[in-house]
Amino acid sequence: MIQYSSKTRVVGVDISLERTSIGIVDIRGEIIATDCFISSEHPYIGDYLTVLCQHIQNLVDAHGGFESIHAVGICAPSGNYLTNSMENAPNMPWKGIVPLAAMLRDRLGIAVALANNAHAMALGEQAFGAAHGMSDFVVISLGHGVGSCFFSNGRVHLGADGFAGEVGHVCFVPNGRICGCGKHGCLEAYCGANGIVKTAQEILAESDEASMMRQVESLSPRVIADFCELGDKLAIETYRRTGEYLGIGLANYASLLNPEAFVFTGGIAQAGKWLFEPANEAFEEHVFHNIKGKVKLMVSGMENRTRNMLGASVLAWGVQEYSLFK
Repeated sequence: MIQYSSKTRVVGVDISLERTSIGIVDIRGEIIATDCFISSEHPYIGDYLTVLCQHIQNLVDAHGGFESIHAVGICAPSGNYLTNSMENAPNMPWKGIVPLAAMLRDRLGIAVALANNAHAMALGEQAFGAAHGMSDFVVISLGHGVGSCFFSNGRVHLGADGFAGEVGHVCFVPNGRICGCGKHGCLEAYCGANGIVKTAQEILAESDEASMMRQVESLSPRVIADFCELGDKLAIETYRRTGEYLGIGLANYASLLNPEAFVFTGGIAQAGKWLFEPANEAFEEHVFHNIKGKVKLMVSGMENRTRNMLGASVLAWGVQEYSLFK
């Protein structure tokens, strides 16, 4: 078969609880154009898909049309690469199993690949970011939840059903805090956004010491990190405990996998030294002795939505072409 032209672009889609970002990406990893809309304004999946398709259609039509697009890649919470579905996403309004890739393919007439946030992030970091050139590494996403994806011998490990790497839902404290997944004691309940706020509230209840956190009606990890920079002792203690929790969780993970590095993404990772200095201390104390001092803790230098769109674009390049736009 002789082929005289090739499709040189893909569409990368990053879905989060707050916002959906869309980008057209070329074969060099350059983002040609972007668009976005508010995810939370569309709690019904049918309405959401209509809006998503319209935004993709408008963006592609304005930049060369679908004749140049190989496929669409989607980075989505609880996305399963093996089934191309979102499966029981605890923090999203669309419950149960949502065959998002198939639904989008039917509407757009083009191939669609889907994976969870951490999987897409790992692809983006390996292709364009901190994990470039690494074959054994773990990407940890610290945001509303705690997600991860790990590469072994240069390949992503998905497990038998596509759910490998769910470190956020490993039981960390027996009969501990309730997690968004419904279980008790998950690592996410201590190191995710809500968990950090819960730790802050516990620390405030334990002490009568003055703290700027007492003056804020709605605490968030970012606000607490800002108070750390201002020297607030209870805010610093909040991140010290969170870092200790995280470091112990990472030590268990590393003792099983022996990775070269952990690469951290997500808004909570921006807490910097307040989180990672105690995390590193706890990690080195608890990790298997033969790999102590050998595993790097690295914060991604890429902007989150940019990396996620690029990771989704890597997914799109890997899917077999199907298109009604020949």
